[in-house]
Amino acid sequence: MKKPEQDPVVARNRKAAHDYHLGESWEAGIVLQGPEVKALREGRASLAGGFADVDNREIWLHGVHIPQYSQSRWVEAGSRRKRKLLLHRAQIDKIERKVNESGMSIVPVKLYFKDGRVKVEIALAKGKKHWDKRQSLAEREAARETERVVSRRLKGRSD
Repeated sequence: MKKPEQDPVVARNRKAAHDYHLGESWEAGIVLQGPEVKALREGRASLAGGFADVDNREIWLHGVHIPQYSQSRWVEAGSRRKRKLLLHRAQIDKIERKVNESGMSIVPVKLYFKDGRVKVEIALAKGKKHWDKRQSLAEREAARETERVVSRRLKGRSD
């Protein structure tokens, strides 16, 4: 009998969409040690401040916090250690080319389970300027306001 599938998303980087213009994204496997998977199954992780870089034709994830599993006897190497991402060679070459040519960053967007394995969604990102952030915030607020007005009209209320 198959287990009922819970929400497989462990962590989201909500600030990434606020701080960056997100571009193309890829799904990557991640190399974990010891009881890190059990800590992730408890839903304990943070992508805030995380980034990836290409080093010697390999992609490494830095700054992602996976705390120590509480029931473990295994001594952790560090909760914010760098972790290797698993991608195809052609994907790594494409990412490296785009990062070097256009000065983009690699940002983790989502950490989740897929078929029992931990996956990370990474995206190419270009930093937003301060006025870009204010503009996107104003657009979001305008969309909310129009949604409120439409729902009031549908309910038969007038302002």
